[in-house]
Amino acid sequence: MKAYIMDKDEIARAIKRLAHEILERNSADRDKKNDFPQLAIVGIKYRGMYLAERIAKEMSAIQGLDIPVGALDITLYRDDVSQGQGQPVVHETQIDFDVNGKTIILVDDVLFTGRTVRCALDEIIDFGRPKMIQLAVLIDRGHRELPIRPDFVGKSVPTSLKEAVDVKLQESDGIDEVVLSEKEV
Repeated sequence: MKAYIMDKDEIARAIKRLAHEILERNSADRDKKNDFPQLAIVGIKYRGMYLAERIAKEMSAIQGLDIPVGALDITLYRDDVSQGQGQPVVHETQIDFDVNGKTIILVDDVLFTGRTVRCALDEIIDFGRPKMIQLAVLIDRGHRELPIRPDFVGKSVPTSLKEAVDVKLQESDGIDEVVLSEKEV
């Protein structure tokens, strides 16, 4: 490990801030019952899915909302699947709601080249035609290869291509932290 970027408390604050920002930006879609019927959250498996669930829980605590949450497995949408990396392991995509006409908040842990997000956009569009897709990420580390930018960012961290940003979450890793480390060669 090279350096801590975020600890448990900083991650919790970032999620709370992301939830507030999402609600504020989408307040025009609120109906008279103080609800957001056209809003849904979709996380990219796995850490993006856990972050999506946490953001939805925080939005519920703030506004008393029950926002649908889904999860995408982008494995078959990746542009590097056929590059000799063996047989890909495909997991289930879980979107149990109609995406048509909804504002979808797409959530991932780290935004890097933009290729993962491009895959996720392709998959969401295969489910229907959302009104809009907004991107929320815990960490934006730069180095985009595609014209993709986040709408909501927990923390921007300038990195070199020789570094890796490792997000660890309680649900999958038993700890909440984000660390910067040297890439393994």
